[in-house]
Amino acid sequence: MVRQAFGKMKSIINFRRFSINPRSYGDAIDALNSLQTNFATLEVIRKSERKANTKAIPEMVEWARRVGYTVNMPSDLDRLNIIHVTGTKGKGSTCAFTYSVLSQYQPMLSKIGVYTSPHLKSVRERISINGNPLSEDKFTRYFFEVWDRLSKSVSEESTFPSMGQGVRPVYFRFLTLLSFHVFLSENVDTAIYEVGIGGEYDSTNIIRRPTAVGIASIGIDHTRVLGTTLKDIAWNKGGIMKTGTKAFSVEQKAEAWDALQGRASEKNVELIMVPVHPVVAKTGLGIDAEFQNINASLAVALAREHLRVLGHYPQEYSNDDELPSEFTKGLENASWHGRCQTIKDGSTEWLLDGAHTDESITVATQWFSTKARNNAKKILLFNQQTRDAKSLVSRLHSIIGADVHFDEVIFCTNITWSAGGYQAAELTSMNNSKQAVHDLVVQKELAEQWEKLDPTSKRHVLPTIEHAVKYVRELKEEDVQVLVTGSLHLVGGLLVVLDK
Repeated sequence: MVRQAFGKMKSIINFRRFSINPRSYGDAIDALNSLQTNFATLEVIRKSERKANTKAIPEMVEWARRVGYTVNMPSDLDRLNIIHVTGTKGKGSTCAFTYSVLSQYQPMLSKIGVYTSPHLKSVRERISINGNPLSEDKFTRYFFEVWDRLSKSVSEESTFPSMGQGVRPVYFRFLTLLSFHVFLSENVDTAIYEVGIGGEYDSTNIIRRPTAVGIASIGIDHTRVLGTTLKDIAWNKGGIMKTGTKAFSVEQKAEAWDALQGRASEKNVELIMVPVHPVVAKTGLGIDAEFQNINASLAVALAREHLRVLGHYPQEYSNDDELPSEFTKGLENASWHGRCQTIKDGSTEWLLDGAHTDESITVATQWFSTKARNNAKKILLFNQQTRDAKSLVSRLHSIIGADVHFDEVIFCTNITWSAGGYQAAELTSMNNSKQAVHDLVVQKELAEQWEKLDPTSKRHVLPTIEHAVKYVRELKEEDVQVLVTGSLHLVGGLLVVLDK
């Protein structure tokens, strides 16, 4: 009821505001941001311990109908030849590797679309074609085509009581609908979709006939929605498996693997565990970290199955231990901004990874340890505004161990500029308490926590990312290494500041 009332109020206001032509890219971003759930409403939902919405998929099917697409069998989405990827850690990197490999098969595959989340600097990053984010002009045009179709269509309120007149889908659902509309309108013939949260009830799970399904490493995250055990979470993520489509998974913990096998049996799906591929182990990956070997191997399995289903995989490579040269070239050329990314900035080396779960913080910290130089001044720049930040930073400290010592630690908000604003409306988040951000509540708690962990590190609490960058750049040191982690929003804002 809270979400429905809130959505109705905003939608009525937004219909009046955004129904006037001509409409700009800025108007599209303002309209999109109006679909975010604000902090107060989100807190009500969180405290209600609300579990996954079993009506989510029927509602998403109905939203798609109102935009003009049929997703029942046969589905309009089948034309996209979709690879569907879920997981807790590594699903984004898997998508990046998969795209890079398949891009070597162009123009055989004429247009490859990728839908991922979240974005770092621009929401257009979430919907890319042939490696390029959607242009502002096309984003605006397609955005308002979806917006207007939803305005002019209605749902039967007795069947869909939360989809009454003037109500629109929330932020991520809208973007998922938009991605389908963009890819179909642009005649994309291969698409790679990263799940938002979970799988069973995720808005991407109206995909009926994927060419391949991938499951990256599963861990504990989003427990209020997915459940508190690995079994519950794996059951949810296994929901994207589809009868008639092979599913590929990295090695999982026993509890998660058993749940995935149960779902595969239930859906009559062949589930294949993917080890590190021998060719991958010998390849210099474009996303440079040893732990990425398993994500790259999963991508190899997905790309190979996708090409096989489409009739494009060369028969001479029937031996699984061998790979075409296009695969190794794709793995070498892969990139994924904000993940295991290194940027040289004068005497400072920024090492970025938007890790924000226990599992991803673990491997990101291990990655930094392999890059740390003995004589360099080492700094940690950290933030996490919504999860258990103190637990994450404690995990980071325990993993870094005695081998690497941070001379200084900086805790700042995700606000971009020292003037007090975000880089653009696209980085605005309504999911956090503005007062808590203003008062640096989380940052002060993190500084206190770090003092307990390592009182020898010099600690700083700063209000914005620009403040943090300015402080680091003004250090009179010949060699500085900065690990930036804890939040993709932090990493995105840092990239903006570094790019000026």
